[in-house]
Amino acid sequence: MDDLVTAALTAAKERGRDVADVPLTAIASAAGISRSTLLRRLGGSRAPLDEAVRRTGVDPGGRPPVRERAIEAAGRLVAERGLSGVTLDAVADLAECSLPSLHTVFEGRDGLLSAVFLQYGPLPDLEALAADPPERLEDTVRALYRTFAAALQRDPKVLPAMFADLFGRSDGPAARMMAVYLPRMFDGLTRLLQPHIEAGRLRPLPLPVLTQLMFGPLLNHLLFRPALEPVLGSELPSLEETLDLFTGAYLRAVALPEAESGEDDTP
Repeated sequence: MDDLVTAALTAAKERGRDVADVPLTAIASAAGISRSTLLRRLGGSRAPLDEAVRRTGVDPGGRPPVRERAIEAAGRLVAERGLSGVTLDAVADLAECSLPSLHTVFEGRDGLLSAVFLQYGPLPDLEALAADPPERLEDTVRALYRTFAAALQRDPKVLPAMFADLFGRSDGPAARMMAVYLPRMFDGLTRLLQPHIEAGRLRPLPLPVLTQLMFGPLLNHLLFRPALEPVLGSELPSLEETLDLFTGAYLRAVALPEAESGEDDTP
């Protein structure tokens, strides 16, 4: 098998492709044998060759990149075990990659967890919303509620686990992720809310206060909702109804009277 592995690596290098993407005909040619002989030696499938290549420490490819596999694996582990239960060893086992590759791609555990937050958290959707914001204040608030509710409910349940870590310790990985991503989140929120403050539709409160008034009740509701549903049943409003209720309550709290009454401020 060693000669076939060498042939496969040689053929892959010559073509600038992963081993899994190199045709068996090319590998057979590099090994100096026919394709039928190659298949006979492999037992009729190229899987043994790919596994032999993997044992040399080379990823044969043919699968999603290590980065994608590791983020998906880490997301599942975060949802199942919480942030404190996620180790690079466990991620490497689940993602079927090596520890050195994780360190190379993510530069350690915090880098991996930050990538997980970026993948499953609200930031990409928030920035997309800020790039094309609704015109009306009410529509903006409702869109923000939907964006953050979707992130909190997204499987795997990464965001609730991160909030649990954040509430449990102020110096943990979730706090360090917040330090990295909060400036981007506040930038998106500023772009969405500041125009309404300047137009006199929204009270000129400090942005941290405006956002805490907005997301505090939502976070409390969504984190407790799985426990409330079996108990309250039909008494609990649907999620869409709940978001509408929160939207109305937020506007009554921070919108200026002209915006609350629905008057058009255009000349």
